[in-house]
Amino acid sequence: MHNIKEIDVAELHARLTGADGQDLILVDVRTPAETARGAIQGARHIPLHMLPLSEHELPDEHDTAVVFYCQSGARSAQACAFMSLRGRANVYNLRGGFLAWQQVGRPAG
Repeated sequence: MHNIKEIDVAELHARLTGADGQDLILVDVRTPAETARGAIQGARHIPLHMLPLSEHELPDEHDTAVVFYCQSGARSAQACAFMSLRGRANVYNLRGGFLAWQQVGRPAG
């Protein structure tokens, strides 16, 4: 399995609120039921099982990072592995997932 690059909550929040937030796409791979209970604002929702059919929706520019997250980080790690196998280099897993985001009091949209 490929080495999964990770980003932590603090770094993700800084990138989303900073001037360089334009070079980042956030993808929520949880189920619709999970996202109904809250999500990180601005995230695209692509359930993990739909990723093979939806990967074309994600830009292929190498300077755009794609950050995947799920509830705890396991499914988003699978998404990163899948995208890496498809030749995408600039993919990241949110360490700890949405639970970690909520634990530090970050807003959910």
